[in-house]
This record gives sequence, structure tokens and C-alpha cells, in this order.
Amino acid sequence: MIIGVPKESYPGERRVALVPIVIPSLTKAGFQLVVEKGAGSEAGYPDSHYSDKGAKILSDRAEVFGQADIILQVLCYGSNDLTGEADLPLMRRGQYLIGFLRPLGSIEVIGQIAHTGVSSFAVELMPRTTRAQSMDALSSMGTICGYKAVLLAGVTLPKIFPMLTTAAGTITPARVLVIGAGVAGLQAIATARRLGAVVSAYDMRPAAKEQVQSLGGRFVELPIEAKNAQDARGYGTAQDEGFYAKQRELLARAVAENDVVVTTAVVPGKKAPVLITADMVRQMAPGSVIVDLAAERGGNCELTRAGEIVVEHDVKIIGQINLASEVPYHASQMYARNLAAFLTYLAKDGKLQVNADDEIVRETLLTRDGEIVNARVREFFSLPELAAQGVK
Repeated sequence: MIIGVPKESYPGERRVALVPIVIPSLTKAGFQLVVEKGAGSEAGYPDSHYSDKGAKILSDRAEVFGQADIILQVLCYGSNDLTGEADLPLMRRGQYLIGFLRPLGSIEVIGQIAHTGVSSFAVELMPRTTRAQSMDALSSMGTICGYKAVLLAGVTLPKIFPMLTTAAGTITPARVLVIGAGVAGLQAIATARRLGAVVSAYDMRPAAKEQVQSLGGRFVELPIEAKNAQDARGYGTAQDEGFYAKQRELLARAVAENDVVVTTAVVPGKKAPVLITADMVRQMAPGSVIVDLAAERGGNCELTRAGEIVVEHDVKIIGQINLASEVPYHASQMYARNLAAFLTYLAKDGKLQVNADDEIVRETLLTRDGEIVNARVREFFSLPELAAQGVK
């Protein structure tokens, strides 16, 4: 089978779905590769590096789709709502599409993808199990985002992070609060600590306390308990407005005490919960910084505007989206290794074995034979159940 890697078309996207270093493992598994000219250039991977590993470089995007049995993208149509629709006419029945598809976003968009006949796999639905850990692209990109968020805060804050003792006196360390101790939050804690900040973190999941403390952070405990704080996949669950109102009230002091706040709280398929109100921002010290990693989902801060830096009450609120694309070299490398692990897991004699009895296949398979087949997605959009899918 032939794997095709088109250039990412989302404006400003610098990542690429596959990097040259993973090509030998895919070739060994029986795959051939075609890559659109310039696909990896913005991530630091020139065409010559792909061709040196045996990939064929094609100048025409339609030719990549035409030759490939499997299309690998970072942002497929679904997660790429600006330019992704242009790829629909290039897809065909029997082809495979793998990448970020935002499966809990728009049922109309997912329906359009299904209508092409492709078998699509949404990498954000990868189960968080030991067996699937090497394929977990969502965690890989979360790691990059948590790292980059702290660097953004560091260059924006009018203070330095570490404590310094100098001839001019002692400089106290910056204080950083991370709200949400998932993958991105934990990486933000680790990065802020390495830069010398005093770090604290809050998460409504009690199980996160040990992870925060293991990285040297102080866990903020609030006298409020979430109902069913996390789902079976380990993600935080949506709570009622009464919980969030009490949470905001209790978090206000912690927010006011810190120079930097990094928020990471998202609920799959829903608007991000508002955790920081305009009044809470007003109570922060002048020059403070909020980096809202939930900006694309509406934001954890009431004042966040997606894709913008807002200044309110002398506090900068950074709502930059697609942060992983700002570190394209290693983000692409991590993502490519996730996809290569997934492909080699599915491959047998150079072909993909789509066995719906396999948890990893069942959880990630989104569309097939013109239908939306993912049970979780169908339930989310209140679609009727489908008959059990077989082996192909």
C-alpha cells in the first residue's frame, strides 16, 4: 500500500504528518511513500531528506491523493475548517484517512467525510491505555503546548522566572499557577519549574495531586468535590454551573497571588468551562499574564479571544491557538512516531487490517463505507446504533 503525505493547508500550520526518520520502519512493514513537494520544509524537513529515505516527491497535491491508499495529515478536514474542504473531492471510497478530525465538532462535516467513502481514523479518539501509549498523538501535542505556553508567558511577563541573588539584591522568583493537570498542564508545571518559578496547580481530579507534587508543584486543594471528576479515558468531565461558580470563587485568591496563570481545562465536544472571570483578572497584579490553552474552545478566561492577545486591567491574556505548530520540528517528529506506531500496529503483509473487535481500531475508526461508525460519536450526536462492524 502507498502512504501519501500532503502539505498541510491550514493557514500558519507548519507541522507535517510524517518525518523522514520514521520512513524505514514503514518501508519494512511493506509500505511505499509519496510526499507532496515542500510538505516538511516549514518543519525543518526538506524534500531531499524524504527522497534519501526512499519516498517519492510529487509536485501535485491531487496526484498525492490519487496515488495513495492511505492519507496522513495533521489537520484533516474537520479540524481544518478553513481550507480542509478542498480535499474532499480528492478522496475516494476504499482510501484511508488518518489525522486530527475533531470528531465531536460538527456532525455535518463528519457526514461529508463519510460521504466520500474513506475509512477515517481520528487520532484524538485514541484510547489512553498502555497498549496505545505510543500512538497517543493528543498527549504528544499536549506536551508541546504545555511547554510552549510557559515560554510565551516567560517572554511576556515583565519579570524573570528564577530567584537570583545579585549585587543589586535578591530577585524573588515568579509565581505560576497551572489550572488543569492533564498532559499539557503537567508539562507546563515541569517547564515553569525548570525555569525557576514557584509553581502551584489545581485540578478537580484528586488523582492529579500526586502527579503535580512529583514535578515539584504545590497542589491547590479546594473544599469542593466534582461529581464523576473524570471519564473512563482519564479526561475531566463537564460539571454543572453551580460547581463552576463555586470553583471560581475559591480559585480567585490563588489566581490573584500568581504572576502567570496557564489554563488547560477542556471537555471533549463542549465549550471550555469559564474558570477565570473578568473580576478575577482585575484582582491580578499589573503585568500579570494568562495563557489560555483552551482559547480555541471558547477559553477558560472570560476575556480570552481566540488567536489574540488581549490586555485588560494591565493583564495580558494570550489566546493563541495551534501552539504545537510553533514548535514544528519536534511536534512533527512526535506526531510522526505516533502515526508510524499506529500504522505498523494495523499492518499485516503491507495492508491495513481493520478489525473492529480490537479496542484501538474500534475507538479510533470514525467513518467507513459511507457511514459514521464510531459508537461514541454516534451517541454524542444522538444517532441510532449501527449493526456491529466486522473484520476487513
